[in-house]
This record gives sequence, C-alpha cells and structure tokens, in this order.
Amino acid sequence: MLLSIITVAFRNYDGVVKTKASLAHLARETDLDFEWIVVDGGSTDGTAEYLENLNGEYNLRYVSERDNGLYDAMNKGIAMAQGKFAIFLNSGDVFHEDIGHFVRQLADKKEDAMYIGDALLDFGDGTKIRRGAKPGWYIYHSLPASHQAIFFPVTGLKNHPYDLQYRVSSDYALAARMYKSGYPFKRVKGLVSEFSMGGVSTSNNLELCQDAKNVQRKILRVPGFWAELSYLMRLRTTGKTKALYNKI
Repeated sequence: MLLSIITVAFRNYDGVVKTKASLAHLARETDLDFEWIVVDGGSTDGTAEYLENLNGEYNLRYVSERDNGLYDAMNKGIAMAQGKFAIFLNSGDVFHEDIGHFVRQLADKKEDAMYIGDALLDFGDGTKIRRGAKPGWYIYHSLPASHQAIFFPVTGLKNHPYDLQYRVSSDYALAARMYKSGYPFKRVKGLVSEFSMGGVSTSNNLELCQDAKNVQRKILRVPGFWAELSYLMRLRTTGKTKALYNKI
C-alpha cells in the first residue's frame, strides 16, 4: 500500500462526501494503491451510515466513536494506517485534480523524509491563494507546507504521534519532532490539496502563536530571541489571515 489518506470528521456529513468525491482524482491512477481511513467522532448526522454504505470503496476503513478531540482522532488514524506514506485530508478538504501525478512521484521514494507540495487556500468568496512549499529550514518558524500538503512516512508517524498537550499546534509539534529525529523535508513540485480557511489556525490565532513558541523552545530548541521574533511575525500573519477571512 503506497498511501494512507486519513480523514477526521465530526458532525460534517457534507464535508466527508466532498472529500470522498475528490479521491476520484487519485483513483484515476489505477496502479497506485491507497486506502481511505475515516475517524468520525461519533456523529449522529448520518456520517457513519454513509460510510457503511460505501462497502469498502477506496479500501475504506472507518471508526465512529467518541474521542478526545482532533489530534486524538488523528492518532487513531495513524494506528490504523498501513500505507508507506500518509496524508491528513480532513472532512471538507479535497485533493487537487493533479494529485495522481504528484503521488506517482512518491512511488520510488524512501520512507526517510517528509515530502511536501503546494496547496490552495480557499477563502470562500472565489478567492484562492496558492501556498507554495518552503525550504525545510522554515520549520524553525512554522510548517514549511500546509498540513494538507505533507506526506509523512507512516513509520515515522507511529513513532512520533500527535502530542495532545499542544491544543492547536500539535501538527507543528509532530513535524518538528520528526524533523529533529532525522526526517528532513523534501519538496515535490505540484499542487496537492485545496481547503477552506477559517479553522483552528484562523479562529484561535493567539493560542496558536503561543503554542508554536512552545514548540520552538521545547522541541526545536531555538534561542529565546528568535522564538519571540517568530511569535511576533506569526501573530501578525495570522491576524491578517483572520481579518481577511472575517471580511467574507
């Protein structure tokens, strides 16, 4: 199995349907094996029934039960993953139509790095901004690519799962810990996914910035001066993003 696609959902039936529809872009590449893992938080909106009726399409496996939040659910998905690489495409996120070409480039890659690509940020009013992947050293300030555009080696994920102490930046903490453990970032050219703005990172920017600073100090071991400077830069950037989103 080349790829595990992990989708976390809670009371988002329409988002699950939307994400599932985008898997068709990858399924066009009939020689690329992948599985779809859905971790639903015990929704009562018909999500579990919808998944049951798919009869294992796209090698689907799912659970629908209560959890301790987003990152706990992601850890459940990691435990279930059987692929060589994994990507987190949560309910409502979609693959870009060229995803098959991107994933094909991973087929001969070793499980010794995190492979990153570009993503489209959808602001809901027709505005879409491309976030290009940045150099690996950017991890000392932030994720070098959108979380929905990072392909993680599954072996690394199982050894370095999400740390629940980071309430809104556990994705940053996980990538930082893997990076420090010897998994570099390697860029693969192309668009991976599209996702809507307005989630955790735009609605809790103050907590996000503080969480990120803790990651930098405790995991990346950056000097205090740089952590404070990065904090101010991040606060400004996330504030602008939040303001743009709230205008819509």
